[in-house]
Amino acid sequence: MSRRPVLLAVAAAASIGFSSVLAAPGLAADGAIHPGVMTYTEGAQCTANFVFRDAVSTYIGQAAHCSGTGQATDTNGCLAESLPLGTQVEIDGASRPGTLVYNSWLAMGEADETDQDACAYNDFALVRIDPADVSRVSPTIPVLGGPNGIDTDGVAEGESVYSYGNSSLRAGISQLSPKEGISLGTTGNGWTHPVYTVTPGIPGDSGSPFVNADGQALGVLSTLSIAPTPLSNNVSDLAKMLAYANAHGAPGVRLLDGSTPDLSIPILRGLLG
Repeated sequence: MSRRPVLLAVAAAASIGFSSVLAAPGLAADGAIHPGVMTYTEGAQCTANFVFRDAVSTYIGQAAHCSGTGQATDTNGCLAESLPLGTQVEIDGASRPGTLVYNSWLAMGEADETDQDACAYNDFALVRIDPADVSRVSPTIPVLGGPNGIDTDGVAEGESVYSYGNSSLRAGISQLSPKEGISLGTTGNGWTHPVYTVTPGIPGDSGSPFVNADGQALGVLSTLSIAPTPLSNNVSDLAKMLAYANAHGAPGVRLLDGSTPDLSIPILRGLLG
């Protein structure tokens, strides 16, 4: 099946605590590889979310469906197919491709996962950054700053959320990359957070990082919902996805903190004039 240049999965309907770690020695304070850069997996375009590290390697996160081989409507990760681990992933700002080393869809298939909420919303992958490019890595989200640890409690309806998307469909208009919005609550037994943002996530934004009002990493842009809340986005919960990854093929991987978050920037007012 042919690969499309941009991909955003479409859904018809729409914990464990972690200690994050400070940026590891050797990482850049303002590097070219950071949350929000574009990744390309055999032509499929996505936006990277957060930077992670274990005792050996540095990783950047993307959505699992970015390496999917089926249709954009294939959102059940326990049934959908993916490119194999070891697939090369191009990363904007890197001199060499990264390597897909974890994919939640593949992990759930190997585990014969039966939790339907996990199957629907566990949408997370790790790309190992080539050692030659580690010095180019910054864990800080552009404009927003952070992340500042991981949100393990979820967000209530009406709480503020922030994101940074980088789809090429925005034609390089950087002012459209940072997004501010509100949570519609937490569903899927904690696995997902429906949100409305200005502007909404579009194809190519898949995998984008989301933080809460304290700058804590909330999750990863996964799907565009068309019912019951049209044009909202589903944000898959990072705490749950990272717990699953630690238990199913990526032990010891932890989030890296970025700079102190600054969410006082009037993103909406800047966009709306």
